[in-house]
Amino acid sequence: MKLTEGAWVEPATTIDTKTGAWRSFRPVWDGEKCIKCYLCIDLCPEGAISALPLDEDGKKTGIQVDYDYCKGCGICAAECPTQSYEMVPEEK
Repeated sequence: MKLTEGAWVEPATTIDTKTGAWRSFRPVWDGEKCIKCYLCIDLCPEGAISALPLDEDGKKTGIQVDYDYCKGCGICAAECPTQSYEMVPEEK
């Protein structure tokens, strides 16, 4: 597969295999701080963050992290404009 510089590629590395079990840190989302820009969804390299359903008025309600696939890379926390994520140690 040839990649074009600057192009977005669909996540594919963990769709068939759950890889979240070996992470050291997990992102914890704070809905009170979140402005629902969904930047985290766009930037997650594993596609482990998705939007929750819209409310009855058609407004964004938040996100959910699929911890089966989240590798704990911290990109969501590092790039969130309102610091809505905290990376906490994974409990084993």
